Amino acid sequence: MTIERVLEPEVMDSPEEARDYDRMDHSEVNRAFVDEFLAAIENPQDVLDLGTGTAQIPIELCRRSQACRVMAVDASVNMLDIARGNIDIAGLLERIQLQKDDAKAMGFSDGMFDAVISNSIIHHIPEPMQCLREAQRVTREGGLLFFRDLLRPDSQQALEHLVRTYTGNESEHAQKMFGESLHAALSLEEIGDLVQTLGFDRNTVTQNSDRHWTWIACK
Repeated sequence: MTIERVLEPEVMDSPEEARDYDRMDHSEVNRAFVDEFLAAIENPQDVLDLGTGTAQIPIELCRRSQACRVMAVDASVNMLDIARGNIDIAGLLERIQLQKDDAKAMGFSDGMFDAVISNSIIHHIPEPMQCLREAQRVTREGGLLFFRDLLRPDSQQALEHLVRTYTGNESEHAQKMFGESLHAALSLEEIGDLVQTLGFDRNTVTQNSDRHWTWIACK
């Protein structure tokens, strides 16, 4: 039994939120994400990153996979502004393209991408199925869906422990954002139900840390 889901704003669009998010140390989580994605797909070329934030994962991915090109989408103008600077500094402007778009209703053609990836967009979406259906639509046949997000804790006490453990050295605002994100996250059962409704085996969703689930599936 988990605590009740409490939604947070769908778009983190204030300059303060974007700045604090970018300053948080996501390096270990991002490396693990890219490690596991590259282990699941051979030579990805055209990748869509949903909810890219400040583009830290596309940068890590393109550093590790020389053939990869990424369309990085977010609904937040302030996140994308910081992302553009990060991509420029990394020297990857020719391989990472930014676009402001709504992950629930994108303008991309069906089957346009070899893979769709996302780290932590689902907990922002009131009805996550809308985003998952769109991701499935724009992935080519045989392509890969690779989603990771936070896992809603069983209790308020467990939530507070996670906040202390992983953001205890961050700013007060960063701690607040992380706590709200945990509260807005799905349980393992909830995300399993969603992917099963899409026609995938619910066992394609696994808990991979004390605070994350991952969904890896071939279309």
